[in-house]
Parts: sequence; structure tokens; C-alpha cells
Amino acid sequence: MERVDNQGFADGELVGRIAERDLGAFEMLYDRYADLVYSVALRVVADAHVAQDVTQDVFLRLWRRPDHFDASRGKFVTWLLSVTRNRSIDERRSHSRRLRHEALPPTIDEEEMIPGRDERDDPAAATVLADERLAVRRAMDVLPPEQRLAIQLAYFSGLTQQEIANKLGQPLGTVKTRIRLGMQKMRGSLEERRARDGQF
Repeated sequence: MERVDNQGFADGELVGRIAERDLGAFEMLYDRYADLVYSVALRVVADAHVAQDVTQDVFLRLWRRPDHFDASRGKFVTWLLSVTRNRSIDERRSHSRRLRHEALPPTIDEEEMIPGRDERDDPAAATVLADERLAVRRAMDVLPPEQRLAIQLAYFSGLTQQEIANKLGQPLGTVKTRIRLGMQKMRGSLEERRARDGQF
């Protein structure tokens, strides 16, 4: 399919284009919300590697089954964060023993981990998300080519790690390492920016 400029499309329109296998539409939604999804997942699972896996899984599910989003039931970002929350809780439960020493205090209500509807609809929040999108792109640009390629194939092309290994003729362990290290570098770059901007 011919690539088009998706910059001006609303979230729901982009999801419709994803259903038509428009990779550019998928990239646009990833740029808009990947860091937000990662942040929410990290707050729930309290483990950077698991949060990276959750982020990848959420966007792979979006690419493979965009029809799961029903615009008549609410905003896309609300649905996306609900999927992220549910996937993160499932992951935290399945790794409860390994994560016990990192578990969130039981007094914290999981609902409080998700930004409120008013915050997401606020113009100031939209500005923050725009800044996050730019930061994600910049973080991606500084990755070594092999790590950037592996992450692009995983997120933008919707390939599994085994499929990436087959496509590149690389061992599965190598692909997993490249994605993990690339995500770590991106996260470190984003955290440095937030610290520099006083967002912590």
C-alpha cells in the first residue's frame, strides 16, 4: 500500500488505516503513545524488562487486531491504556514470585496509576504527549543500526522475535538482546530528558 502522510489524522482514523495494513498509521500511533504505554506498564509491573515486553505486546496486538477498538465506546487512548493496564496486571500476577521484592505497596490503588480522563483530554497533556513523541523519535535515532532495525521490525512491522531472527538470519538470543538493549537505551535517554526538564 502506498504510504501517506498520517500526521493530521485523529487516533480513530489511524486505527481504521491500520485495519487496511497502513504501516505509516501504525508508526504514527506508536510515536504518539509508546512512551505513555511503557510508563503505565512500568508503574504496574515495577520491572523495566517486563514493561518493555508489555509495551511490545500491546502494540503488536493493535497491529494484528485493530478491530478490537470500538470508537463508539470511547476514545482510543482510553482503550489503549485499559489494554495496557489489563496486560500489565496479568503479567505482574504471572511473575509475582520474581517481582515480589519490587512489588508496588498494596496501599496504592491500581486505578490511580492510569492518568485520569480529564488529564488526557487537557491541552497541557496533549502538549506533553507531543514532547514525548519527539523524544521517542530522537531516542530511536541514536540507537546502533542493528538495535534500531530489530525494534522497528518488532513494533512497526509486527514481527515476533522469532520471525525477526529468521528474517535477519540471526540467533533468537541475539535478536532478544538487541531489542532489550535498544529499549534500555531509549528508556535511559527519555529518563535523562525528563530529569533535565524537571519532570521527575
